[in-house]
Amino acid sequence: MTITKRRLLEGGAAAIAASLLAKTSWAQQQRNNSAGEASWPTKPLHILVGFPAGASPDLAARAIAEPLSKILRQPVIVENKPGASGNTVADQVAKATDDHTVGALINGNLTIAKLLNPALTFDPEKDFAPVGLIGTAPLVLAVSGSATGKTSAEQLLWVRNLGSGGKYGTPGVGTVGHLGMELIKSRAAITAQHKPYTGNPQVIAGLLANEIQLALLPPGLALPHIKSGKIKAIGVTSPERSPLAGELPTIRDADVRGADLEIWTALAAPASMKPAAVAKLNAALVEVISSPDVSQALLKTGWQAQPGSPDTLAKRMRADTTRLGGVIIMKGIHSEG
Repeated sequence: MTITKRRLLEGGAAAIAASLLAKTSWAQQQRNNSAGEASWPTKPLHILVGFPAGASPDLAARAIAEPLSKILRQPVIVENKPGASGNTVADQVAKATDDHTVGALINGNLTIAKLLNPALTFDPEKDFAPVGLIGTAPLVLAVSGSATGKTSAEQLLWVRNLGSGGKYGTPGVGTVGHLGMELIKSRAAITAQHKPYTGNPQVIAGLLANEIQLALLPPGLALPHIKSGKIKAIGVTSPERSPLAGELPTIRDADVRGADLEIWTALAAPASMKPAAVAKLNAALVEVISSPDVSQALLKTGWQAQPGSPDTLAKRMRADTTRLGGVIIMKGIHSEG
């Protein structure tokens, strides 16, 4: 055999060996990756909440924490970090890189935050991996006790007839209560003017004192006053009647169309979280909130359990961004929160 042929054979053998080694290394890496993903989580999972203990998103997070811990076989720790209507926590979640930090975030954080405040350093559309909804709730379109009319349609007519002399209250500029009312105004020929308060308890007080004549309120706050007859309800803003306010009609029953709106809390992860980890967390979340015990616990804290896929949450995020984003742009609404 000539030297040239020997070198060619030796070179070919070396190339084959190198190729086999590369394939073996790649296969081993894939096995290691799969094992790592299968074993996730490898340490405690932190759920960040941008509101104080006892607030609705906090109660939702705590309702799922212990059951999630049992399924994932790791501690699930709820951390309260109030500030900027939850946007401070949303920013922290978006920038987390440990694969073990997620957020219990509300509509505003995951949809319109950047539209309201362009100075925010996170982008709801790009910086999060949707995990799944925890719960939803309608708002109650409530009117002061001085409203005339027995039916929802008659009470709505009373509001309409107030013209621009009427006032509606909200817990602040850019809140869902504010944007939702502007959406309803555009669909129901209402011209009442905005009066912002510091929170929903103050809005209730304003309705009771007839400082304002109209407001969108969480069912848990509105129902006791509706039952006592001190304020009245036109209806709930969900497409159908809600178990959170089962005796109330919907605003569709008063012929208000195109203004369906729900508040919600959802689990969201950083966009950098591995897809397999997101999928595993979603499966655990769906199992938890589908259980009767957790579903009832959520109902007692003002949430209707909504098990679903990451894609279901992503679609809701897009729909809410489009619906409320249109209001923000049309009305030129801005917030520093």
